[in-house]
Amino acid sequence: MNTNAIVQKLWRRCAILRKDGVTYQQYVTELTYLLFLKMMQEQDKEEGHIPAGFRWADLVKADGLPKLTLYRRMLTALGDPETKLPRMVQAIFANASTCIREPQNLATLVSAIDELEWFSEDRDQFGDLYEGLLQKMAEETKRGAGQYFTPRALIEVLVQLMQPKPGEVIQDPASGTGGFLIAADRFMREQTDDYFELSEKQQAFQLHNALHGMENVPDTYRLLLMNLYLHGLTSEHVDLGDTLSPSGTALAPADLILTNPPFGPAGGKPTRDDLTVTHAVSSYQLPFVEHCIRKLKPGGRAAIVVPDNVLFEDGRGRELRRMMMEWCDLHTILRLPTGIFYAQGVKTNVLFLRRGTHSADKTDAVWVYDLRAQMPAFGKTNSLTAEHFKDFITAYGDDPNGQGERKDEGEAGRFRCFTREQIEARGDNLDITWLRQEEEQAEDGLTEPEDIAAAILGHLTAAMAEIEALSVELSEADAAAEIVEAAE
Repeated sequence: MNTNAIVQKLWRRCAILRKDGVTYQQYVTELTYLLFLKMMQEQDKEEGHIPAGFRWADLVKADGLPKLTLYRRMLTALGDPETKLPRMVQAIFANASTCIREPQNLATLVSAIDELEWFSEDRDQFGDLYEGLLQKMAEETKRGAGQYFTPRALIEVLVQLMQPKPGEVIQDPASGTGGFLIAADRFMREQTDDYFELSEKQQAFQLHNALHGMENVPDTYRLLLMNLYLHGLTSEHVDLGDTLSPSGTALAPADLILTNPPFGPAGGKPTRDDLTVTHAVSSYQLPFVEHCIRKLKPGGRAAIVVPDNVLFEDGRGRELRRMMMEWCDLHTILRLPTGIFYAQGVKTNVLFLRRGTHSADKTDAVWVYDLRAQMPAFGKTNSLTAEHFKDFITAYGDDPNGQGERKDEGEAGRFRCFTREQIEARGDNLDITWLRQEEEQAEDGLTEPEDIAAAILGHLTAAMAEIEALSVELSEADAAAEIVEAAE
């Protein structure tokens, strides 16, 4: 049975639990607990990780109500800090509880997992299976899953263009379920014969020090740890915490940052002292961009997914863009199609930049590739694939810092170059368009109620971001006026 077949088999069981009041995310969380216990048995790692009496065989052997009772006790015990279990185990089971109420439903899940052919030759890596489950969850839960699940086609393209190299510190300050970190590791393994071409010291760095990240949502962090584990990666430098708090300063300076930060209201201003440009901004996107700029090493590079308002917002937004173009070479912007994120229909872009190594090393020109205009609206019934990025990859070129040979395609093409002077004349507004297509034309093609709702939510989210930015500007203007009046 191949990976897709296993994913489908496990996902069909979700229908049973839906009748028991279990949501899609809760279902994947339950699978995380059970799959971890099963993998500990299959890999002969239970000793030192799982206490006797709380192991997979014990759960399989129990029957009826005692099975559900034992399962509940297992979750509590494995997440209890007093048990002194390894960090990975305690983090995955931290504050764990089950939403399953019917013993038969638990028995069905345990049997389905126990019957899988774990090491058959026709099965792909188990990590791919788990990511398949995460993708299914994202497809079914548009409103929430897009906060931490970036379309894998986009991840693969960004990693391919950024070309992570062994020996580099790679960071995702909004790690989600770990898609960028895992894809970067896979890319480097493919370039080095699974790291066998590296020295022993270099291999140790790749396995223990290369990947760094932070995730703020405990339930998502649980999925992140499981995903890393099933791909054979350690989580030594991937922590639970708020990147926009002092915890974020502990993230190591990076050679490469790959990230899709959360969008929208953050529920409060950043509490970090070093975010001087966006310290008064109560949304996620602008402070996360400043974090990325500051955490890049000189010469380091980044690919950052951002909503449209980062490109045009006045006040702090304009200050941030000026900082970015002074500190970095913002060489490329990719305008992404609408509807590719499950959580909302906000319009998004990718910023490609390189941190300068000296004062004169800054933005001279920005290349903009429009993959949004004259494109269909993507959604559940029309998925984004690698094929959609083919022409952009060719136009971007082989150099990860955008220094390869490029051609301005003019007003009829998708790829154009704008000088720093032209951008300054626009008030440093980077929301540059030239291919005309009314937004409603793309959205007219939406048929699924979820897609239509996501598009509406996107418009509301964008409007709220603009209102929030205006509110900040007005507050700062009032504060400045009071200072002037007091001085007089």
